Amino acid sequence: TLHAGEGDGVGSIRQAVVDCGAHRIGHGVRIIEDIDFSGSVPRFGEVAQFVHEHAIPLEVCPTSNLHTGIYATLAEHPISVLDDLGFVVTVNPDNRLMSRTSVSREFEGLMAVHGWDEQRVNRVTAQARAVAFLA
Repeated sequence: TLHAGEGDGVGSIRQAVVDCGAHRIGHGVRIIEDIDFSGSVPRFGEVAQFVHEHAIPLEVCPTSNLHTGIYATLAEHPISVLDDLGFVVTVNPDNRLMSRTSVSREFEGLMAVHGWDEQRVNRVTAQARAVAFLA
């Protein structure tokens, strides 16, 4: 796993997966910036296409992304859009001590703000298990 696409943009994700051969991306939420939503169908840029086609997991940490100022509110966070587009997303607490959160709290927030239901939580959790280092 390489941290990319949090503080730095799409270029850092490209560097992680193309130049360094990362099989997982810590954070990666700024991949959304490489997707064109101006037409009737979203169009992936080169990096988004690569990450999507290779099913490279994005270890998404919503609370951490709020604390670092990438997004002002959870409602603005793109995790649901990325999931809807078929990216492999996992939900993570990042630094539990600093963020004062847990995976359960992250899911509770996504259920409350993004309307995630139990089925989606279970699917994303199963997805996380499938790409875990212990898998």
